[in-house]
Amino acid sequence: MIPSVPAVLVDLAGKVMANAMPDANPTDRAATLGLSAMLMGLAAEAWDGAAHNLVMENRAIRGLLARGAAYVPPPEERPEDDFRLSALAAENARLRAALITLQIAVEGRDEAMNDAIWAELRASTERRKQQGSAV
Repeated sequence: MIPSVPAVLVDLAGKVMANAMPDANPTDRAATLGLSAMLMGLAAEAWDGAAHNLVMENRAIRGLLARGAAYVPPPEERPEDDFRLSALAAENARLRAALITLQIAVEGRDEAMNDAIWAELRASTERRKQQGSAV
């Protein structure tokens, strides 16, 4: 499981506080501060693109669910008017659960639909990659 940005920031806050103590081991302090700087950079990158990625994923999944309505009724349509990351992530989870149900329904029955679902899952993985991630 990949930790959320807020969880990483809370952990970093604890590390910074621990290393602000005068009796902190200088070697441990240097290692922790280097790691903290790297994690803050990755957190900033993730934070910057998170809302955009979730909106794009939610739109793509809604399109797939509408396309697969003959197999599984799409979930209730909700207005996309709350752009807080927590709300977008909750909607993403709800839509992904419906997408799983659709994928199960089309597997072995509609190869094109199944391929489209997997293509979007690969695309969402690509959208979530960090620049600092290994390719």
